[in-house]
Amino acid sequence: MNTRYRVGIGTMAKSKADEKILSYNDVVLRRSDLDILNGRNYLNDRIIEFYFSYLSSLFPSEDIVLVPPSIAFSIKECPDPASLKDFMEPFHFSVMKLILLPISDNSNVCMAEGGSHWSLLAFDRNSNMFVHHDSSSWCMNEYHSKQVYKVTLPYTASNANYEECPNTPKQVNGYDCGMYVLAIARVICEWYASSGTQDDADTLWFSRLKQVSPSAVSEMLKYILGLIKGLMAAPKSVA
Repeated sequence: MNTRYRVGIGTMAKSKADEKILSYNDVVLRRSDLDILNGRNYLNDRIIEFYFSYLSSLFPSEDIVLVPPSIAFSIKECPDPASLKDFMEPFHFSVMKLILLPISDNSNVCMAEGGSHWSLLAFDRNSNMFVHHDSSSWCMNEYHSKQVYKVTLPYTASNANYEECPNTPKQVNGYDCGMYVLAIARVICEWYASSGTQDDADTLWFSRLKQVSPSAVSEMLKYILGLIKGLMAAPKSVA
């Protein structure tokens, strides 16, 4: 095959993968993101940011912040936490009652979307706790989660403790960690919307985690794919 022809095909394929398919709030999804959801793949930052943005719309509250993956990564990898004051100010961590942070095992600041495992760190002001949910069998992201906890803690204006949740549902394959983050995030948001400010300070959302099963995660993947396609079909969805 002619080299110039091969290069042309490669350029066209890359161009199609980069095609913008949806603008939702401040998140832009591309054709390659849809391809990720159509297979057995590790979720990228944009898909997690999209669903977090969707949850913020589904459960609107001035007390909750779902932090985008890129921001959580910057918090974790910042060499001087004290310098983050202006960076953190827009998120108002000091008054938020519920903060959800996606944790990646990536430590390469030159590769913002690197890494191979996702988990979720949740701060609940009512119980004065940071709770880490890791769907791997051996809590792969404990170190990374504790790094985010240490940096974030002073900005919450609290002395909250850190806890690894022993009841976190476990994934049964090597690629669903991101989907477990999204499923658990939804459970927490539903819990907070229904009773989180009342009398659950001791048990939190833990009893509801049984909703997050491999079959439920599989169905959720289909739901998110359908959600994106539905939004794509809506007027003015393409950037």
